[in-house]
Amino acid sequence: MNNAFASHYAKSMFIAISGLAILTFIGTRMFTHVDLNLYGYMVGTIVFLGGFFYRFIAWGERPPTKIMIKKGIKLLFRKSTPKTSVDHLATYKFIWNRGIYRWTQHVMIGWGCLLACAVTFPLVFSWMYFTMEENGMYTIVLFGMDLMVVPADGAIAFLSYNALNISAIMVIIGVCMALYRRLKNMQARAEQQLFYDFLPLYLLLFISITGLLLTVINVFLHGKGHYVMSLIHQFSVIVTLIYLPFGKLAHIPFRPLSVFARNYREHYGEKEMKECKVCGTEFVSTEQSNDVINVLGTNNIEFNMNDGFNLAELCLPCRRKYRIARFSGSPTHQVPVKEANQNAKG
Repeated sequence: MNNAFASHYAKSMFIAISGLAILTFIGTRMFTHVDLNLYGYMVGTIVFLGGFFYRFIAWGERPPTKIMIKKGIKLLFRKSTPKTSVDHLATYKFIWNRGIYRWTQHVMIGWGCLLACAVTFPLVFSWMYFTMEENGMYTIVLFGMDLMVVPADGAIAFLSYNALNISAIMVIIGVCMALYRRLKNMQARAEQQLFYDFLPLYLLLFISITGLLLTVINVFLHGKGHYVMSLIHQFSVIVTLIYLPFGKLAHIPFRPLSVFARNYREHYGEKEMKECKVCGTEFVSTEQSNDVINVLGTNNIEFNMNDGFNLAELCLPCRRKYRIARFSGSPTHQVPVKEANQNAKG
C-alpha cells in the first residue's frame, strides 16, 4: 500500500479523509441529512487534519521520537496506563504541583476545548443531529440511529443546546486567568512572546465571546444580526483550526503521547537505573541513557569525553558543572556541592 502514495503524509491524509467520508456517509444516512450551514467548519477541520498530520509525521520521523513512540506502543498495556492517562489527560495532576491557580486555568481551558470539540465535530460531520415532532419531544440521532427521545424543555435538551455556551464560559475563565498571570508574573512576562504565547489565547477568547454572542442575539435580540455574527464566529474557528497544528496549541492533540513518555520512564526505571559517572546518583534509566547515546550516534553527534565517559552518562547538575570545567580548566564537576534548586519539586 505504501507504493501507492508519494509519502507517509499522503497516505495518512488519504486514510483520514476516507475514514471521515465513511463515517459521514453512515451518520447522515447516505448523505440525506447534511447541514450546509456547517460546511465551513467541515472544510476547516479537513485543513486542520492536513496540518496536524504534516506536523506529526515531521516530528515522528525524528530518531528520538521514533524510539519513544515505538517503545511507548509496546508499553501501552501496562497496569499503570489507565492511572497515567487520567493524571495526564483528565485531572492534569502533573500541573497541580505548579499551583492551584495554574491547575484551574488549565482545567478550564482544556476541558472547555474538549467539550466544545465533542459537541462541534459530531454536528459538523452530521454524526449527530436533532429532529422534533409536533409533540414537543426532541429525538437525538447518533450515526443515523435514534439514540433517545427527550422533552424540549427538559434538562437533557437544555444541556445539549447549551453545551457550547458552557464550554465557552469555561474557556473564557481559563483564558482570562492565563492572561492575568502572563501580564502580572514578572518571570512569565520576561519569557512570553506575542505571537507564540498570547495569540492562541486571544483566538480562543475571540471564538468563545462570538459564540456566546450568537446565543445573546437569538435570545435577547430575536435573531437580529445573527447572520453577520455567525460568519464572524465561523471565520474565527476556521482560522484557529488552520493555525492550531503550527502554534502553541499543537500540544493539545499531541498531549496523549505524554502517556507513552511516562510509561517509558517508569518501565525502564523499574528495571535498571543509570548512575552518574561523577557523583554516582541514579538519575535516569539505563535504557534511556543508552537510547540517548544511540540517537546522538545516528545523528553523527559524539559526546565521548577524554575522561572516559559520554556526556549523556552524567546527571544534569554534573553535566553543567563539567561544561564549566571545560571552559575554566578547573575540575568543577568533581566538587561535591549540590545546586540550590537541584532537588526542587514542581
